[in-house]
Amino acid sequence: MPSSDPLPPKESALFRKILKCYEMKQYKNGLKLAKQILSNPKFTEHGETLAMKGLTLNCLGRKDEAYDHVRRGLRNDLKSHVCWHVYGLLQRSDKKYDEAIKCYRNALKWEKDNIQILRDLSLLQIQMRDLEGYRETRHQLFKLRPSQHASWIGFAMSYHLLGDYETAMNILETFLSSQTMDTFDYKHSELLLYQNSVIQEAGQHEQALQHLKNCGAQILDKLAVQESMGALCLKLGRHEEAETIFKALIDRNPDNTEYYRRLMEARQLSEPAELIEAYRAMQGEYPQSFCARRLPLDIATGDTFRTLVDEHLRRNLRKGVPPLFVNLRSLYRDAEKVKIIGKLVECYYQNLMSSGYFSAEDAANPDVRKEPASALLWTMYYLAQHYDHLRESEKALDFINAAIEHTPTLIELFVTKGRIYKHAGDVLEAVKWLDEAQSLDTADRYINSKCAKYMLRANQIKEAEEICAKFTREGVSAMENLNEMQCMWFQTECALGYQRLEKWGDALKKCHEIDRHFAEIIEDQFDFHTYCMRKMTLRSYVGLLRLEDVLRRHPFYFKAAKCAIEVYLRLFDKPLAAESAVEELDIENLPAPELKKLRNKQRKAQKKKAEQENAQSKENQKKEQHNKKQLYQDGDPEAPQLDELIPEKLARPDDPLEKAIEFLKPLQLLAKDNIETHLMAFEIYLRRNKLLLMLQSLKRARKIDATNAILHSCIVRFYRVLEQRLASTADTADVDPSVRIVIDRERENLFHGEPNATALNDAYLKANRDDCDAVYEVAKIMYTLDEKRRDEAIALLTGSVQSKKIPLEKATKIFLLLKAGYFGQCDEQLAAFKKLCQQRYPLAVVFADVTAAPVTTLTTTQSSNAENTQTTVTDSGSNCCVMTASEQQPTPGKQQPGSKPSKKQKNGPEIKAN
Repeated sequence: MPSSDPLPPKESALFRKILKCYEMKQYKNGLKLAKQILSNPKFTEHGETLAMKGLTLNCLGRKDEAYDHVRRGLRNDLKSHVCWHVYGLLQRSDKKYDEAIKCYRNALKWEKDNIQILRDLSLLQIQMRDLEGYRETRHQLFKLRPSQHASWIGFAMSYHLLGDYETAMNILETFLSSQTMDTFDYKHSELLLYQNSVIQEAGQHEQALQHLKNCGAQILDKLAVQESMGALCLKLGRHEEAETIFKALIDRNPDNTEYYRRLMEARQLSEPAELIEAYRAMQGEYPQSFCARRLPLDIATGDTFRTLVDEHLRRNLRKGVPPLFVNLRSLYRDAEKVKIIGKLVECYYQNLMSSGYFSAEDAANPDVRKEPASALLWTMYYLAQHYDHLRESEKALDFINAAIEHTPTLIELFVTKGRIYKHAGDVLEAVKWLDEAQSLDTADRYINSKCAKYMLRANQIKEAEEICAKFTREGVSAMENLNEMQCMWFQTECALGYQRLEKWGDALKKCHEIDRHFAEIIEDQFDFHTYCMRKMTLRSYVGLLRLEDVLRRHPFYFKAAKCAIEVYLRLFDKPLAAESAVEELDIENLPAPELKKLRNKQRKAQKKKAEQENAQSKENQKKEQHNKKQLYQDGDPEAPQLDELIPEKLARPDDPLEKAIEFLKPLQLLAKDNIETHLMAFEIYLRRNKLLLMLQSLKRARKIDATNAILHSCIVRFYRVLEQRLASTADTADVDPSVRIVIDRERENLFHGEPNATALNDAYLKANRDDCDAVYEVAKIMYTLDEKRRDEAIALLTGSVQSKKIPLEKATKIFLLLKAGYFGQCDEQLAAFKKLCQQRYPLAVVFADVTAAPVTTLTTTQSSNAENTQTTVTDSGSNCCVMTASEQQPTPGKQQPGSKPSKKQKNGPEIKAN
């Protein structure tokens, strides 16, 4: 490539060697060669040599020097495409993609047909989803290198991603027709499948089917061909062809539920009786297929369902299938089916206990063999899960204790017992049993993770870290290694635990770590842009691009973002005092001796803190140097250094609401179908006094669920803000007239013509009196709007529990609201409500009578003293309630780990046969 500032032959040869050293990752040699050129007085400021020296220095981790040299080179030779290209590479290594694109465009002004610059530009454009620019760049590359496969593929894909399927199909067809091949390899096969997927996306199903028939022999992935042909035949109404295809697919894999559903669709069966008969026939044809026996249970009802589920249960209890209940849990949405299953399994239990058979008829039939001894164990195991699902915890415990007495080495039994206690409201007891389970098999990572999760739900973060340390890398702390491995379930639970413990900085640190994981995943796709094009894995590549576009829709990100937003709102409402202010509490009124002691204590603490920080700094420097050494041995550019996440700084943000909005924006874009997104947006904009944005959030939430209880609370609070800010005349109103016009247009939709916020609240209560969540929100708003209605609000809350059985988490929510003093002092009502809850939920520790009960807040856990490190908490999302370890009293009748069950447990629970 000609240079804008050419060197003499000798220096030009040296410059070419510098380029070669850079390509071969011989960076030190490259620096020596650059020094030889720059040491010549004539070329001390040669732009391109300075730029290449800077690029080499960047690869060695000397970033500041690199930028200095590259900028000097660019100033000395602004017309050099090499200098601009190198500057773009430097910006790209720092993930500043927008700036890098500008540099590449400047480089192309002086060298418009440079292949390498165009390739680098196309990579950044697809990374940033500048699809129009990507199409232009790929077109330019196509014109310059029409003989290369990648030019054709990239050009076609640019149109495909823009939705211009016709052009993309024409390009691919032209390219394939120009190929002369005797043998067809994997790349050609994948290209044909990609071409077919483009045809399908264009909606040309007939053409896509014909294409598969014509090219099927050249495609190596026969399964993909069959599945695509079957789906296309169904769309085109060719049911006989589709039936043949899906029947062949079931022969290949008899346990794929989708194949069965598609086969029934191809046979045009819709009536339950016809479908059940078809599945019956399939059972005879595929006797080992689990799907053929399970799928008809979703359709069958009444006596037919009883017969089918009886066969299914007996077969799996006899074989001992641990996930049987999990497989049937979807049937529990139908109350009638729950009754049938419950009666059947109870009868099995009684008959197995008395005769060893599932039924009296089997016992009377001499041809039927006795059931294996394990059948009783799995029946008790199923019944324990059955009653736990129905939240009949005491019955569930009786069965699981009997099962443990029968086989005390089965890990699943201990896990289930822990789950029962968790659902019953005793998380510390649940943790004990999960710990017992993981101790039975310390090499089982699933049980280890489950135990750690239960500990995190009980706010035992340190213990959970120690449990996970059994499977993390040696020499590194478990928390650090889990962060390296992007173990987001652990970090999410940690964040929620810290939030309950009011350790706001630690909670935010975990949330930011999860956010960084998602940013890393998005950055990592950069490596696949060239790889997928080269390896021709085009269908997977398009799937990757579409996944990355909606990545932050993932539940892990949503949980972390929600936690972060809630913490930032709390820090806005009640900011933490500065650390210096905490130290200088009240020293003016202290006597001289006490003041001297305090000063000495502070000096010692500061000295100790400085020593710790110094040691930590040295350790971090060593780690950083070690990491850099490993990184640059391979010659990779240095990744941009992210700010260290320090909990103390995170807990004292300059603008908490701005930080909350950073987490909110991806949710508004990708999780707009979740009503919680808009409710959180309302809370943020309420604190920022943004009326139109508040209105926007409420309108979006109403489209999702207009009857949502929390949404109603937000609408009433919005109405109250309007009542306060919109005065009767325009002269006294502190709202812009245009804003007022917009709000007035929406009044009827939001407020339903109610004259004020109180009337709106009462009207909502009248329409939703049977909804516990609605009653909860209405009572809170009722007291907020008019404190004189305090007793009415409390009676409304407590009456909702008295009148009907409500889930434990909702009762706990009401109890903690009363206990937190939201309605002021209400000791009598609180005592009566607590007594009622003790009768309803006898195992829930949150309602237990304890001495010296710690002060409890609605959403947090606080340390009361050095011994009681954990206090009562509730977490309605995870159904957990936690008490201090010292307050946890063994409940009469509970079996502790390692203890022997009572005689009643030994003989099993007493249940009358139906």
